Amino acid sequence: MQTLKPIQELSKKLFPYSTHSKFNTATFIRLAILGFLVSLIIEWSLGNSNISHHYWSKIFEGIKSYYVWFPAIIGIIIVQVTLYLSPQQKPWSRLVIVSLLVFLICRYLVWRGFFTLNLNNPLNSVFSLGLFLMELILILSYTFKICFQLKIKPRHREASAMSIAVIEGKYTPSVDIFIPTYNESLHILKRTVIGCQAIDYFRKKVYLLDDSQRTEVKKLAEELGCEYMTRPDNKHAKAGNLNHALTKTSGELIAVFDADFVPTTNFLIRTVGFFQKSKIALVQTYQSFYNPDPVARNLGLEDLIPRENEALFRHIQLIKDSLESAICAGTSFIVRRSHLEEVGGFVTESLSEDFFTGIRLSSQGYKVIYLGESLSAGLSAEMTNAYIQQQLRWSRGTLQAFFIKENPLTIPGLNWRQRLIYLEGIIHWCSFLIQAIFLIFPVFYLLLGIIPFNVTINEFIYYFIPLYLVQLFTSSWLSYRSVSVLINNIYLINLCFPLAVNVIHTLLSPFSVKFRVTPKGILSDRTKFNWQLALPLFMFLGINLISLIYSYVILKGEGIQLMVFWSIYNIIIISFGFLALFDVPKADIYEWFNLQKTVIIFNGKDTVKGVTTKISEGGAEIKLSQPLEFTPSVTLEILETGLILQGKVVETQLKGNSATIRVNFEKVTLEDYRSLVELLFCQPGRWKFMQAPNELYSLWLLLKVWVKPKFLKFRHSS
Repeated sequence: MQTLKPIQELSKKLFPYSTHSKFNTATFIRLAILGFLVSLIIEWSLGNSNISHHYWSKIFEGIKSYYVWFPAIIGIIIVQVTLYLSPQQKPWSRLVIVSLLVFLICRYLVWRGFFTLNLNNPLNSVFSLGLFLMELILILSYTFKICFQLKIKPRHREASAMSIAVIEGKYTPSVDIFIPTYNESLHILKRTVIGCQAIDYFRKKVYLLDDSQRTEVKKLAEELGCEYMTRPDNKHAKAGNLNHALTKTSGELIAVFDADFVPTTNFLIRTVGFFQKSKIALVQTYQSFYNPDPVARNLGLEDLIPRENEALFRHIQLIKDSLESAICAGTSFIVRRSHLEEVGGFVTESLSEDFFTGIRLSSQGYKVIYLGESLSAGLSAEMTNAYIQQQLRWSRGTLQAFFIKENPLTIPGLNWRQRLIYLEGIIHWCSFLIQAIFLIFPVFYLLLGIIPFNVTINEFIYYFIPLYLVQLFTSSWLSYRSVSVLINNIYLINLCFPLAVNVIHTLLSPFSVKFRVTPKGILSDRTKFNWQLALPLFMFLGINLISLIYSYVILKGEGIQLMVFWSIYNIIIISFGFLALFDVPKADIYEWFNLQKTVIIFNGKDTVKGVTTKISEGGAEIKLSQPLEFTPSVTLEILETGLILQGKVVETQLKGNSATIRVNFEKVTLEDYRSLVELLFCQPGRWKFMQAPNELYSLWLLLKVWVKPKFLKFRHSS
């Protein structure tokens, strides 16, 4: 061990925030990466302009072309057998898949770093090393996530055990429920307040925190019977609003819901019990959305793919929680007042007050934990512009970490694992800048003649394709069926340019943009193409088309074939990105849910039984057991709840011996509306996890979208 002392001392100086004084695996990895990069620089300086490439090419000259596919075939066989034996993740199957991926990643990086770099002149060297460094950042970020995934341990059983004391009345601390609002529509607020009041917990008090001082919001609070609170200014936006309410209330615990998030009735039963442990400061729960995000809706895939945020809450948060680094996501969480007050309340220095409040609590030795249960649902941004605006705010807020005292890399009190996983979250936003560079990289080849790598097709197939295919076919499984890689690329393509610009702007001027509430509850009666967002895609498309033609028709030589492949891939993804930028009409303020409930319809002296196919707060679509001629006004009873509503038949469709009618609800009383909201939003287990399609089916869905885009159905309204 004496021989390791100098290395240990060097490690302490380079990485002062490591909490372990002994030489450990993390230190070894850091030094290995540093040594690897230094070796590349040394070899370049010694004049080896094309690292081992000619030697490597000679080896491949002797290999028959079909042999190079063997690693990919073997990898796919291992994946398919493992997933067949273990459709759901188990410790052994997770270990097999992660080990395979790590092996392929190491294999790829060794090849990429020592046998492909083009260092024959300074310009090529800069771009070749730069491209490799960007790849390295993305790959290491991914590798850390899948390795840490081996430690995942969901908290469902713990929640059930801890909730017993709450159910039996042995542990029932008082809870203040905060609903911060600024400019949200009244119908959105009404739904949320009613949902919070319906929570099954008697020691609770609901507060509507109005930062816009609207008279109509005050009247709504009076009508619904909740507490109303405002303040003389809007200083520090949402964080300031919450901190103001913190000084005016006294509940032992505080639950926070954004103005559009409606909890299920068991929210507090499932979360309060955790606070029997004195070190628990905050419990973040899963965030569901009751409407599709604009990309899924514009592509017509809203009923086929999970919401865009599902990978974070179904997968990434579990990894973070296993490393004591769960993030507070700003809504649907509950926090202990005493701990929050001890650390100075919610962080006001950043747009992401939630993220840094969690870090501040963790740095004081308290625990921020994650319960992966869907105990609330909110309204996703309906239009592409609003969706992008929301992502920009989250990106800017997270990157402000480098400029405030809650910087997870420097704040005292965190261990190295926490710092590493928080850093990975920051790198996530920087990765969009890298994605944008990947899209424009062909232009460097086109204008400057740069070849960033010296690779033959056989080498590419032998080293890259096995990793790509194994990653492709295991990503959905590893993420608990929350994401499809192919479909996720469409999200990335539309986000990469705005977020890349935002990353640069934030790093140069971190506090120049103020907090802006994401517009929600937006209606539109026509198709709208987002030209401003499309302009960068047109630029990327032009670059890649010209590069493709120039590479394929005019140029020859090593690296050309892969540049052609690169350009083709970019063109395909960009084309799908265009389709997602057509915002299709949304003419109803209410969301319609595919719920099947047995109803009886009273039509004068006649009655008929039916089953709902869709229900909203404004009406229902009902399939009848037999055709019947209706008067305009009807009464319907939902048998499951005994709820009786008045309505007007606005549409009738006959098909054989059955009929489907659409009824708009009329004269809905407050009590009836409460029952309706509880039925649609608040039932325990209401929000089910949607399973992402496998990659082959995703490819088929994208082909269908390409052949028949959804916006064509509304072209008459464009």
